[in-house]
Formats: sequence, structure tokens, C-alpha cells
Amino acid sequence: MKCVFCGYSDSKVIDSRYSEDTNSIRRRRECLNPECGKRFNTYETVEMLPILVIKSDQSRQEFSPIKLKQGIMRACEKRPVTVAQIDRMVDEITKQIQNSLKQEISSNEIGEMVMEKLKTVDEVSYIRFASVYRKFTDVTHFMEFIKDFENMLDKSQK
Repeated sequence: MKCVFCGYSDSKVIDSRYSEDTNSIRRRRECLNPECGKRFNTYETVEMLPILVIKSDQSRQEFSPIKLKQGIMRACEKRPVTVAQIDRMVDEITKQIQNSLKQEISSNEIGEMVMEKLKTVDEVSYIRFASVYRKFTDVTHFMEFIKDFENMLDKSQK
């Protein structure tokens, strides 16, 4: 690593510390130029390739954990779901998407991931999200979804 003070092309790492809040490593370095010897910090982070979300109209936009969180928060409004639970869901879904190594993912896949998480956290939030995500055209479709959900709950409780 080039010294930021004198431009010498070599330095040594004195100390490395993982920074949990920024997912980076802080390295304390020392210039190996005998005339300089100054110390400086560098930060190492993982370079993330942008992931594109394929919307239902086939347009593409960059994946945004912030938008994901907003959608989940909307479904959980006035429900006993903590911000920590929402953040955990967003982190888990984001990691799942990044670990898939896909550069493109459909909004449907993301919606299914959200529904899977909400199902275990809060039933009402799950149904709220599903009503928007599945775009129910009438009450009949909505009632069928609720009956399927009830059947699934009955099976899982047995």
C-alpha cells in the first residue's frame, strides 16, 4: 500500500480490526520509507456487484434494501413487530439474494422471500403483504388465500 504522506510504495500492517457496523476491516499501517515512517489507516471492504431487480413490466432497477425495508414496514404497521425483527428480515433476505450470486432477480422471487419471513413473524403482516403482492382481484381470491393459509397453519400445528 502506497504511503499517503510520502508516496513510498511499501508499508506494513501494524494492526487489523473488524468493524461490525460498516462490514469493513480497518488496517493501521506504517510507511517502510526510513525517511518517513508515518502511520495511517486504510479500510478494506468487499466490493459488491449491483443486483438488478426485474420488475413485472420487465424493467430493471438496482436492488435496494431500503425499499425492501419500507415494504416490510408498511405491512407491519401498527403490529407488534419490532424494528429489530424487520432489520433482521431485511438482512437475511439481502444476504440470501447476494449469496445466490445472481446479478438479476425477479421482484416475484423477492416477494416470496418476504412472505416466507413474514409468515413466521406475524400472520396479519403476512396477509397484508400478500394482499398487495399477490394483487387479489376480488374477495373470492382473497378468501381462498386465507383458507389456504389456515390449512397450512393447521398442518404445521399437528
